[in-house]
Amino acid sequence: HFLNSTDSLRQYGLDSNTVMAVAMPFTYTIKWNTTPAAVFEQFYTAYKTFWTPERKLKADSLGITPLEVSTVASIIDEETNSKTDRPNVASVYLNRIKKGMPLQADPTLKYALRSFGLKRVLNVHKEVVSPYNTYTNKGLPPGPICTPQLETIDAVLDSPKTDYLYFVANSTFDGSHIFTTNYAEHMKYAHLYQQELNKRNIK
Repeated sequence: HFLNSTDSLRQYGLDSNTVMAVAMPFTYTIKWNTTPAAVFEQFYTAYKTFWTPERKLKADSLGITPLEVSTVASIIDEETNSKTDRPNVASVYLNRIKKGMPLQADPTLKYALRSFGLKRVLNVHKEVVSPYNTYTNKGLPPGPICTPQLETIDAVLDSPKTDYLYFVANSTFDGSHIFTTNYAEHMKYAHLYQQELNKRNIK
């Protein structure tokens, strides 16, 4: 109830969409009789400590706010388990934001549909009416779709400057991704991945 209350969150500059950016994965000491407000105050104190002037400066240089950094990081965490790919995935999303392109991030559709076990995103899924549908809405969704890992937040802040606009999972199914700068090349690798999905009967 506290996390969904506009009145509770307004004093922190948050709402029910952005609040989970503040519930960062640290260790907290909480007693059985600690009030929700006191619990959240611990979250908020840790959040402010994490966002040092250096990190805020990095976010500003990317043209996004700390809350938006957490949103990008949350999508990346749902997109890949590969630590080495996360910075490049971040660069793709940041490049798309700068160009005014839709993110077209499958994890946001799963969130919008509340279908987190969805193995394969189809065109019918892309029709869901939701502010979290990044196929039909440009820019970032209203808030994080999960609580992002701290190292993923830093991967966004330290993402490399690239010209990448597309990425797709490798058809070898080794957990890696192939990054490209143009749609034609991207579709070539996407087709290979789709063929492998069909071969493995993944629906």
